[in-house]
Amino acid sequence: MHLEGTGAPTRHVIAWDDPSYTDSAALDAELRRQFDVCHGCRRCFNLCDSFPRLFDLIDASQSGELDTVDSKDFQPVIDACTLCDMCFMTKCPYVPPHAFNIDFPHLMLRYRVMENRHGRPTFAQRQIRKTDRNGALATHLSALANWGTSVANKLGRAVLAAFANIHPRAWLPRYVRARDVLVTRAARESEPVNLLAPAANKRKVVLYATCAGNFNKPEVGLATRAVLARNGVETVVVHPGCCGMPQLEIGDLAAVAASAKKVSAELVAWVDKDYDVVALTPSCALMLKFEWPLIVPKDANVARLAKATHDVAEYIVEIAKAEGLAEGLAPMPEPVALHISCHSRAQNMGAKAADMLRLIPEANISVVDRCSGHGGAWGAEKPNFEVALKVSKPVFRRVLDLKPAHIASECPLAGDHIVQGVQELEPGAGPKTAVHPILLFARAYGIDVGASP
Repeated sequence: MHLEGTGAPTRHVIAWDDPSYTDSAALDAELRRQFDVCHGCRRCFNLCDSFPRLFDLIDASQSGELDTVDSKDFQPVIDACTLCDMCFMTKCPYVPPHAFNIDFPHLMLRYRVMENRHGRPTFAQRQIRKTDRNGALATHLSALANWGTSVANKLGRAVLAAFANIHPRAWLPRYVRARDVLVTRAARESEPVNLLAPAANKRKVVLYATCAGNFNKPEVGLATRAVLARNGVETVVVHPGCCGMPQLEIGDLAAVAASAKKVSAELVAWVDKDYDVVALTPSCALMLKFEWPLIVPKDANVARLAKATHDVAEYIVEIAKAEGLAEGLAPMPEPVALHISCHSRAQNMGAKAADMLRLIPEANISVVDRCSGHGGAWGAEKPNFEVALKVSKPVFRRVLDLKPAHIASECPLAGDHIVQGVQELEPGAGPKTAVHPILLFARAYGIDVGASP
């Protein structure tokens, strides 16, 4: 007997190139259908600002129900969604295969695809999300770029606020020098063979650098490479292009599909040579594993790549379970506040960063598993920055209570946002920077790759 709705959660292919997908009447009907279910449930009230906005909108209507809400008033609800996927992954009891068929993040995405086709994302919103191009340019002028975007540069931030809609107080990613870009440095430096385990295993890994790992935080890739080398794993580093997550945020799925086809074609060539794929940023791993197959479902390269892709911590834990780790991990008793990013949780693999750090002797790990509120470029934009701080205030308070020696997050944007939020709640408190968990793991092996400026 088949019991509808009792299977594991699943998602439908995103039919973004079907004209009915962006038909305004059909989309409005689906918004109303799903919003009505959400209003009657409310389990997701504390996840982000979308749901309080939705519930307040309906509660304040003439009937207190959706029938007296004007569709034009849905816009603030849609704008508040960061596509974190936590309602789908952790709260909603009605996701497919349930008959109610609720997928709130992909519904918000559908609306943004319609907006994208009608030109709603501004020129500035599109430009700041071209992370590959921006990174390639900024690393050649890193001192100027970092000076211009520093919150201490009032004039520079006023210009960004006026022309790019970036909030003057939002911390922005810093760029390394062109010579320190991850793929450039990896090509310049030979494999760290001096760190190889005495009996190297047969694993081979291609590290997908990702935009953040390539241009902003190359130390994540360097630490990953060194830890894998210590455990006998051969590595290469490539960056064929952006995964398209920034374009997903604004509903430009044609750009996402183009990225998927380009990047998957290059990475699958390594899979053909028996390399596993490790993505250095959780959002990018999520795209490769789950979003790309729904956006370009007929692309064989995308399907194969999804099965071969791993998150950094996920892969280290896999090695520990399958072959065991190389000896030499020193104790790490100092307290660590470990934030599990939403896009790590959305990969449905468990808190692998916590599992990885607990492999270190005497590890003192406290997991913080609420959303940081940042949401990519969304959290830096003027309409959203204060909302991002509000949503993540429980995270900031938790970190303050823990008094950690380290704040760790797999997401570089979330890590910086948490440090900023802690500083705004209690100036001078806590660590001044966040680290990726793999840096702490590398340090336990006695490997210190440094940090970006």
